[in-house]
Amino acid sequence: MRRILEVPVEEVIPSISAVLEGQGIPRSVRPNGQITQLAEDAISICNEKLRPVGILMDIGKDEFKTLFDGEGQNEDESPVDPIYRASDNLALFAITLGETVCRDISRLFKENDFALGSMLDSAASESAEMTAQVVENICRRHLRESGAFDNHQGTLRFSPGFCGWHISGQKKLFNSLRPGEIGITLNESYLMQPIKSISGVVISGSKHIFQFDDVFSFCRDCATHACRDRIESLHDQ
Repeated sequence: MRRILEVPVEEVIPSISAVLEGQGIPRSVRPNGQITQLAEDAISICNEKLRPVGILMDIGKDEFKTLFDGEGQNEDESPVDPIYRASDNLALFAITLGETVCRDISRLFKENDFALGSMLDSAASESAEMTAQVVENICRRHLRESGAFDNHQGTLRFSPGFCGWHISGQKKLFNSLRPGEIGITLNESYLMQPIKSISGVVISGSKHIFQFDDVFSFCRDCATHACRDRIESLHDQ
């Protein structure tokens, strides 16, 4: 299965609290009216400028092993390795919000409107994560409808550049998935354009295979430890 997924904009518009959290303002803090207005303005731009789209493709374990090994630069230990080996299904994915909102972010910074530019950057980052989650949900729903998924199983996505999977893994991922069809390209540094894009693999399997502690050497450099919340969310799948 390889298919293009049009994602409704209204499904990936972030909340004000999520945008502010991306700015380092916790949900327990009530910001002043000016900051709240900036968040509202950023969300309004997202409503107008986002063009979310995704691509999803099934892949076998042997093919994914070659892809995951990439350019041979992965960490010696990565939680992705034992997880995919114990999985039931694998699917490559890529999503993007399109170039329009990215150009707006760049324009705002060039015009020295750092406040709105930074807020829009946070809003778009949250929207990109939400779009990736929509694609993961679609993958899970497809597996459930095909009878390949039950309440004992879960899905979790991983991306090159995280969890010990070196960012150079993008090269073979792009060669297999061909996300240029939805407007995503890869530069020599393995960074995607448009910048508000995410790629990786959705892994499906028994929920217990996804349990790991964030004690790897590269975990110390992780700013968010977002894997903790996503592993916790497996209980709701």
